[in-house]
Amino acid sequence: MTYVVTDACIRCKYMDCVEVCPVDCFYEGDNMLVINPSECIDCGVCEPECPAEAILPDTENGLEKWLELNATFSAQWPNVTRNAGQTPPDADEHKGEADKFDKYFSPEPGKGD
Repeated sequence: MTYVVTDACIRCKYMDCVEVCPVDCFYEGDNMLVINPSECIDCGVCEPECPAEAILPDTENGLEKWLELNATFSAQWPNVTRNAGQTPPDADEHKGEADKFDKYFSPEPGKGD
């Protein structure tokens, strides 16, 4: 098992999860984070820290797309291990918004550490 970041993170990118991850398995895109499923140790400390509720265990039904997306982009985006002010100023406006992947997803990398 691993944890995955879903589209609830897009345009929110709160970064609380990054601060608690003991193995630094988060990678930063332009407007969302992903987890490297090979590095995640399934501890689950990140899941309750996410204000957007974007992190879920991959054992839940229908998350295959997100597992693949997390694996793909964690190989392309830079590692991020701390919150350095990357949370967008309008994050709360997008929290809970539906269909964010189709509306806003960017394959561009973030800054990382």
